[in-house]
Amino acid sequence: MSSESNPPEDETPSILEEAAAAKRSADKAAGSKRTRQLVTGAAIGVGSTALVAALLYASRSRKNDKS
Repeated sequence: MSSESNPPEDETPSILEEAAAAKRSADKAAGSKRTRQLVTGAAIGVGSTALVAALLYASRSRKNDKS
C-alpha cells in the first residue's frame, strides 16, 4: 500500500501578492491625498478671487463717492 502524500498547499500569500496589495493600498492613499490637495487648491483659488473682487469693488465705490 503506497500512499501518495501531496505536499500541503501554501495558503499564505506569497511575497509578490503582499507587495501587490501594498502597492494598491499606497496608490489608493496617494490618490486620496492628491484629491484632497486639488480640493484645497481650488478652495484657496476661489477665496483669493473673492477677496480680490471685494477689494476692487470697495476701491471703485470710494472713487465715485469723492467726485
